[in-house]
Amino acid sequence: MATAMTASAQGPGASNEQALVASWRDLADRHARVTCALERELQDEHGLGVSEFEVLERLAVGDKEQRRMQDLAESVYLSQSALSRLIGRLETEGLVSRAICSEDRRGIFACLTSEGRARYEAARPTQRKVLADSLG
Repeated sequence: MATAMTASAQGPGASNEQALVASWRDLADRHARVTCALERELQDEHGLGVSEFEVLERLAVGDKEQRRMQDLAESVYLSQSALSRLIGRLETEGLVSRAICSEDRRGIFACLTSEGRARYEAARPTQRKVLADSLG
């Protein structure tokens, strides 16, 4: 198997493959560096993790300050169970609440509270500064 991999790595497409892998590693490295910087600053300044901030932001930018849990999970790339645990932590802090959908009693909404809006508004400049410093 190592011989087959070595042969393909030395073939005509090897430089394209190497460039592709280098691009992937660059992207993964930038993502890790930005995520770590965001995590550190948001936690130190506002007591929020990156995923918590992302959930608050998704709720804050909506016109009703609420989203179905399933839609929210997809937008922040979390499993349903991971989002449920995260929403539980935000609920404990008074930043969000849960509500049952009146049209479809099976649906549950995550709703931004006024305290959640305030924490998001306070944390947003920190998040934007880290993004500007890291990506700008």
